[in-house]
Amino acid sequence: MNLLFISLGCDKNRVDSEVMLGLLAQKGYQLVDDEQEADVIVINTCCFIHDAMEESIQTILEMAQYRKEGRAKALVVTGCLAQRYQEEILREIPEVDMVLGTTAYDQIVDAIEEALQGGQEVRLKDVDALPLVEDERIVTTGGHYAYLKIAEGCDKHCTYCIIPSLRGGYRSVPIERLVKEAETLAGEGVRELILVAQETTLYGVDLYGKKSLPDLLRKLCQIDGIRWIRLLYCYPEEIGGDLIQVMKEEEKICHYLDLPIQHANDDILKRMGRRTTKAELTGLIRKLKEEIPDIALRTTLITGFPGESEAQHEELMAFVDEMEFDRLGVFTYSQEEGTPAAKMPDQIPEEVKEERGDALMELQSEVSQDLSQDMVGKVMDVFIEGKVADEDTYVGRTYRDAPDVDGLIFIDTPEELITGDFVKVKVTGASEYDLIGELIS
Repeated sequence: MNLLFISLGCDKNRVDSEVMLGLLAQKGYQLVDDEQEADVIVINTCCFIHDAMEESIQTILEMAQYRKEGRAKALVVTGCLAQRYQEEILREIPEVDMVLGTTAYDQIVDAIEEALQGGQEVRLKDVDALPLVEDERIVTTGGHYAYLKIAEGCDKHCTYCIIPSLRGGYRSVPIERLVKEAETLAGEGVRELILVAQETTLYGVDLYGKKSLPDLLRKLCQIDGIRWIRLLYCYPEEIGGDLIQVMKEEEKICHYLDLPIQHANDDILKRMGRRTTKAELTGLIRKLKEEIPDIALRTTLITGFPGESEAQHEELMAFVDEMEFDRLGVFTYSQEEGTPAAKMPDQIPEEVKEERGDALMELQSEVSQDLSQDMVGKVMDVFIEGKVADEDTYVGRTYRDAPDVDGLIFIDTPEELITGDFVKVKVTGASEYDLIGELIS
């Protein structure tokens, strides 16, 4: 039976999608990329912010037309939007046969089989359940890098965020399961592991009574075949000396940290429910740069949070200018139903949010340009990701670049390089976000 699977949203969602694909492949479903050839359509949705929710809704409506008019016999909606608006989806979009909650993705095979029998149903499990699936995932990133989801849920309850109500409290995956999964991925050719969770830095507190990310990292570093290990979603208040030390000692761990700070004004941070102050953020960033001089730091910011004044925006601008983040992304505040921030007074007009976001990104462009120029002349290990069609140009990433969100390096060479290879490259040119290099024999 032909299956079209559409995965939306974050890399944590992607892992759930890969698990579902693995389960479905075991049952003989054949993946297709054309909705007109699909017998079954599955959409794994996102609703973290308004734009993501709009994309999910639009995708469901488009696929509902194929369910109504085409050969598709079942349409299944999973993920965060499904968890949040299960009854509304079934009521408003009758072409949807099955809605599967965020912790019920291990039931995807049964859900499809029931959907094919007719009728509508919602399948939910306890939002604090932790599905642990033995079958192998189908990696959708090309096979040379993969995401390893080390925990589910979140206990932080930031005032703008809906995730804890959709994904439950923080639950770590046991170390032995993660090591086994990583060994399987390495055996399939994965060279880079990217550790993800709603927050990676609290890993293990619920299982082992202490932050155990350093312990997990040391075990993952022992796996043959893995060359790089990258950390995303490290909350700044949880980054301690043990984590910094393991990053310094283990050569497989990329000198790269993604630490979402969201803002730099103390009042805004407090009303966001964040657990750091500007002084603490400044101290941490300086410490990281002192301890690991070549570290690349990525962060994300929210602009236009309720009540943000022009002076507070300017304070954030000055902070970005001073801290010189290597990579930075900006979200305009999204007023999410059911969150404390949605009810706060002094909501900021959309045009002001956009203007402030544009100003931050324009500033970061200048910072990135300067930092990229500093790379010129350096020799770096580069992970080859592919080749530009009809040209002798290859595309790769340095340790400073996570896939899909950061920059690339372009290498002109007549030599044949293989995707997944690591090669030595001398940087010869730079733009704001991307580099140009030449192969070192």
